[in-house]
Parts: sequence; C-alpha cells; structure tokens
Amino acid sequence: MSRLIVNQEAVNALQINELVKLCPFGAIEEKGGKIEVNAACKMCKLCVKKGPAGVMKFVEDEVPTIDKSLWKGVAVYVDHVDGDIHPVTFELIGKAKELAAKVNYPVYAVFVGHNIADKAQELLHYGVDEVFIYDFAELKDFRIEPYTAAMEEFIKKVKPSTLLVGATTIGRSLAPRVAARFKTGLTADCTILDMKDNTDLVQIRPAFGGNIMAQIINPDHRPQLATVRYKIMNAPERLPERKGKITPCSMNTDTLHSAITVLQVTKKEVEASISDAEVIVAVGRGIKSEKDVAMIKELAELLGAQVAATRPLIEAGWADAKRQIGLSGRTVKPKLIITCGISGAVQFTAGMNQADRIVAINQDPRAAIFNVAHYGIVGDIYEVIPHLINNLKEKH
Repeated sequence: MSRLIVNQEAVNALQINELVKLCPFGAIEEKGGKIEVNAACKMCKLCVKKGPAGVMKFVEDEVPTIDKSLWKGVAVYVDHVDGDIHPVTFELIGKAKELAAKVNYPVYAVFVGHNIADKAQELLHYGVDEVFIYDFAELKDFRIEPYTAAMEEFIKKVKPSTLLVGATTIGRSLAPRVAARFKTGLTADCTILDMKDNTDLVQIRPAFGGNIMAQIINPDHRPQLATVRYKIMNAPERLPERKGKITPCSMNTDTLHSAITVLQVTKKEVEASISDAEVIVAVGRGIKSEKDVAMIKELAELLGAQVAATRPLIEAGWADAKRQIGLSGRTVKPKLIITCGISGAVQFTAGMNQADRIVAINQDPRAAIFNVAHYGIVGDIYEVIPHLINNLKEKH
C-alpha cells in the first residue's frame, strides 16, 4: 500500500502555500499551520517531485507474500433451500472443473445446512471430487453468522485456492462476510473466469455501467472469491454413475450461535422467471407507447414465449422489474430471443448474449444489437411484428 508522509517539522508557511497551489487535485490543505492530505489525493507524486525538498515523501509499503502452494483446489458453495440445490451450483461446478483442469487441482463442493446428506449424493453425478458436508440443526435455516462460521471452518480446514459462489440472494450475503473473515478480495457478478498457470484467478466483469470489461486478479491473498449470476456459465452433463466422495465435517457448534431467531418461514408463490424461459420476446425504446406493448405480448403468446424489457421501459412503469434483462436486471440464456426496438447497449447485451439464437429487429442498420445477433431484420417494428403475427396465425 502506498502513502504520503509529511515532514511537518521541515515546513513553513511559504512552503505550505506553495504545496497547496501545486496540487492539481486540491488534495493538500493547510490546517493549524500544518499540512494535511485529504481523500482527493491521486498519488501523482507531483508534490514530491516539484515541491519543497524534504517536505513530502512517498512511501510504498512492502506487500506481504503468501505461499500459494498451501492453497489448493477450486471449491463451489452449494446454494440450496431445504436441500433443494439451486441450478447455479451445477453451472459453477462446470466452470470449477474447467479452471481446476488448468492447474491440476481437485474440485470441491461445500454443502452447509441440516438433513442434507442424501441431497449431496446428486453433486457426485457432476464430477465433484469431494463434497464437504456441514450438517447441524443450527444450520437448518439460513442465518448469516452460523453459515459464515461453517464456511470459515471449511476454508481453514481445506484451504481451497478459489471459492465460487452463486450470485443469489444468499450468495450475495454470504460471500462478502467470508471474504472479510480472511481479509481477501471478492469480485461480484463475474461474466468470465480463467485460471493462470500460477493459480491466480482471472475475474472479468463489466464496470463503469458496462462501458468497459474489468480484469481483476488477487495475487497476494487466498482464497480467491468470485460470485457468478445464474445462466452465465454452462452446467456439465449429468453422469449416470457417481464419482468422488462425501466427507461429513465436525466443528465446534458454539460458533454457530446467531442473534437471529427464525420464528416462521413463509414460502412465496413460485413465479415463472424469464431466467428459465426457453423463448423470450424483449422490447426496448423502439416502442412508442404503453398500449403498444400489447403487440409484443401477442407475438410472445403465439410463440409460447415470455415478455422481457429494457431498463427504460421498467422505469417508465410499462413492465415489471422482474422482466428486466441486463446488468441491473436478470441474466437469461434462452434457446431463442427476439429483440424488438432495442439498440443493444452493453448493459443489456451482457444479460442475454449467451442465448442460443438471437433475432434482432431494429430500423437502424448500425444498431449495436446486430453485433451480437445471429439474424437481423432492419425495419420498423410496427411493420415487421404485425407481419410476423399474421404469418404465425396462418400457420396455426
């Protein structure tokens, strides 16, 4: 970590005034006859190079090194509700196997809960080398303190180099707590993961509103943590035979204490999610009024599809927020998606570009959506969609 050190004894009023004027970011201030460096400092070191000699000093602390050979394996947190495993877990197992193969590491799964031993058998059909089970009554319902304690116990015992967590409601709560316990980094909502030969995990995710793709590594700390959304990675094929082993784990249950008491669990009604849809018709700014969404719904009904929308339509109140596709919405991976009047900003395409077939309808031939589309129709959606509807009705 780098920082600036001020030799307060070597400074006078003239030098303070000189340094205040010299800083282009307004980061140097005079307070009570002394120099203070505020949060605006960009570590440009101009004050060291051009300022009065001996007043400002730039110091770079030695970064502690870690013995990476002590940390082995790629682990996946098993996201579940009462033992019913979330599909994102199988997707992460597929990616974990791919990453582990590059550095000859084993693949682990860590299953935390109560009465889950039977459900853990399913994980062995997907090529996990070892499933670590933390099965205690205190872990029946998800509570952040005991679940974090169980994960901490697992990491101390197994020392996985990498831990992958699904970006679900539970995963997004648990992963930061675990990272904080080990003073390590966490990259959220990764879209691409890769492994270097030195076992550093390459984590790539959209940044600055999706305008750039940031590549992040954590070379000086272990474990390396990343969360990944559902429908980003590919799940491996389920094998008929089971491979690997299941390891029940013991731990001090005193650490599973929580200040939270679960009085009642109310299950909400299961809704059809666009994340699971095989066919989607998505609409964007090209639609002129809310009543015209009926045209999109009619096309979707004929195709047996679900309707989705971009963020501007959600903000206008023309569609439910659960139907938004993109970085701030849902990630989808249908067999077919038809985009209607959508320009194709990165924020949107990052949430749907893994679809098997993408058909884009837009009257602007230079629209970015055509860069990811398999088939493109240049035309006004108010002309193209009625033709599609008529053709589908004739075939019905």
